[in-house]
Amino acid sequence: MAAVDSFYLLYREIARSCNCYMEALALVGAWYTARKSITVVCDFYSLIRLHFVPRLVSRADLIKQYGKWAVVSGATDGIGRAYAEELASRGLNIVLISRNQEKLQMVAKDIADTYKVETDIIVADFSNGREIYNPIREALKDKDIGILVNNVGVFYPYPQYFTQVSEDKLWDIINVNIAAASLMVHIVLPGMVERKKGAVVTISSGSCCKPTPQLAAFSASKAYLDHFSRALQYEYASKGIFVQSLIPFYVATNMTAPGSILHKCPWLVPSPKVYAHHAVSTLGISKRTTGYWSHSIQFLFAQYMPEWLWVWGANILNRSLRKEALSCKP
Repeated sequence: MAAVDSFYLLYREIARSCNCYMEALALVGAWYTARKSITVVCDFYSLIRLHFVPRLVSRADLIKQYGKWAVVSGATDGIGRAYAEELASRGLNIVLISRNQEKLQMVAKDIADTYKVETDIIVADFSNGREIYNPIREALKDKDIGILVNNVGVFYPYPQYFTQVSEDKLWDIINVNIAAASLMVHIVLPGMVERKKGAVVTISSGSCCKPTPQLAAFSASKAYLDHFSRALQYEYASKGIFVQSLIPFYVATNMTAPGSILHKCPWLVPSPKVYAHHAVSTLGISKRTTGYWSHSIQFLFAQYMPEWLWVWGANILNRSLRKEALSCKP
């Protein structure tokens, strides 16, 4: 009988201890759930504030806010050209930088005729390294540069494993994706600081969110741009400079083949013109954004998903894109 009573007392003590642990775990679970719920609500609010509220109010005066001239690198195609046109539609004069003089002259004339603004061109091949930057510095020294858009970039011809990427392509990724943005900021930022106003927009990529297999060097270079921009914002916000890291996911540019599966989802893969219209509206509002509403939803999923799931999805998508690109080769 004594043994039964002892067992019963032991059982009661264990049950009491378990109840305490269960209550503690319940409190931790409730705190975690509340925290995540608040984060999701805040993210949803940011999505509305960034991508829908600006449509309901008058457009910001970018000339008054930042200055008369905008410099856009990689400005003859895709996001760069569309961004330059969107800025011109708001009255800014545009300096276009790219390596193809004929294309530059055509785009500059088109922008000047359409939007009645001044345009200037600088022919520069950023893959050539340091030698190109002194001429750029000279060409820009007398201009009131209010906005710099670091758009120029080099992409893989299609997703590839690292050892399949040529050394020339790897050097281009370093010289163009990393060095160009860093040195362009170094050229224009002192003038902005002196005038106590200006904006620097650096276009990164959604592939910078997490390690992206089959785009290893490219995604790493875009992660550099994202961290570089965020650090600059902390350094120069107090001096009146707004620095934005723009993180687009797929946009229907020359980097994505016209027949690609990506083009079958226009609400996920907007045209450069649609993307730029949305992205410019976030200027001065968000220091780190995708620039487009559906990309922001993708970014939220990327933030919350585990890394293994991102890698699994990236492998499936990139294998499909590589297979598609190779099948189109003659």
